[in-house]
Amino acid sequence: MVFSSILFLFRFFPAAMLIYFISPKKWKNGVIFLLSLFFYSWGEPKYFPIMIASVLVDYFVSLGIDRYWRNKTICRWLLACSMVFNLGMLGFFKYTGFFVENINALLGLSLRAPRVTLPIGISFYTFQTMSYSIDVYRGKVKAERNIIDFAAFVTLFPQLIAGPIVRYSDISRELKDRSVDLDQISEGISTFIMGLGKKVLIANNIGALWTEVSETLGFSRISTPLAWMGVAAFTLQIYFDFSGYSQMAIGLGKMMGFTFPQNFDFPYVSKSFTEFWRRWHMTLGSWFREYLYFPLGGSRVDSPMRLYFNLFVVWFCTGFWHGASWNFILWGLFFLVFLILEKSFLLPHLNRGKVWPHVYVLFFLLVSWAIFAVTDLSQLGALLQRMFSPAAGMDWMYYLRNYAVTFVVAILFSTPLPWRLYSRVKDNAAVSLACMGAVLAASVAYLVDASYNPFLYFRF
Repeated sequence: MVFSSILFLFRFFPAAMLIYFISPKKWKNGVIFLLSLFFYSWGEPKYFPIMIASVLVDYFVSLGIDRYWRNKTICRWLLACSMVFNLGMLGFFKYTGFFVENINALLGLSLRAPRVTLPIGISFYTFQTMSYSIDVYRGKVKAERNIIDFAAFVTLFPQLIAGPIVRYSDISRELKDRSVDLDQISEGISTFIMGLGKKVLIANNIGALWTEVSETLGFSRISTPLAWMGVAAFTLQIYFDFSGYSQMAIGLGKMMGFTFPQNFDFPYVSKSFTEFWRRWHMTLGSWFREYLYFPLGGSRVDSPMRLYFNLFVVWFCTGFWHGASWNFILWGLFFLVFLILEKSFLLPHLNRGKVWPHVYVLFFLLVSWAIFAVTDLSQLGALLQRMFSPAAGMDWMYYLRNYAVTFVVAILFSTPLPWRLYSRVKDNAAVSLACMGAVLAASVAYLVDASYNPFLYFRF
């Protein structure tokens, strides 16, 4: 079940909110837990026990760490149990096929990988529960003794399957004591509708061009301008797809009394890749900094080579986190190269520049999203060849006529300008209601009529 579906909008969501708001305060976390289990089980009933196991393992590990706090050896072993379980489950379901396939290719074997599908959201909720156990071990948070409250944190359905990655410290106070008023509900509804519009009206429409270029036409049969147009379409689609879903999650959380961290901050206006990664998927970047980069030593190391090693580990893992395929690893290492260049000498020049830094970022971002989008390396090679080896053709003019308005709207809304204009009038109840009503009506009309409604980050 996805937020941008008729099933969620007109069945699950109204019923869930009604049950939640009429429940007594002391029962609300239990209600969240049960609603979240139903929400998750609707799409992945057979993997329901995995999430329950994740809840139980990290709950009891944290209690053990709290109990044996003075015995660091026991605490380390308990933390190791949490890490092995979470990374083991993630590795088995997400990466077994990748490793078996590469071992077979390297050694000429014919090992058979188990046929398993990736449980929805496992990359997100395993990181959440691991961060909780690590924070308890570090003494940053106290172990949660109420298992229902902890289970509500892990399974919280607004952000369960696609983030933002919410750490326990982000919402620990609200798990125990939260209140919701009409203003907060109104703000949450507005946030949700804006996210829905980004996902349905922009991401789905611009994404249709990428789907046609990559699946219907094929990279070997298109012109160079159309190849760049297709990649630009994917670049906009993945932003509005994921940021829209994150915004819907934040809005749902706000309606229920939770404040989730921001996940996107107009990343395509960045002047450097350093800035881009402070604005894109911010909760994932924060997770890797806090739990991998800083423990490795971060930038406070004795030599540049050690710094580059730390960056390599982080960006290899960032790429690999997104998928069990070499293109994702290449995507992460692609960013590594530019981040090293920026840290070495380029960043001061980028900060002083006006226009050219934006051109630099956008050009190489398009190349990076081409690498990200195509998992088949032979097809990726065909796309990159088409992009950089000029092939004439007039096919791009047909698609430009069909998608010109969509491109203009998507590019405009990927900048802060429209949102700044809206912030000036949103306090006017009539204007705000009209805008929200129009976006919601258009989104519902699209969902009723359309069959194309993917969510890209489900596969991660």
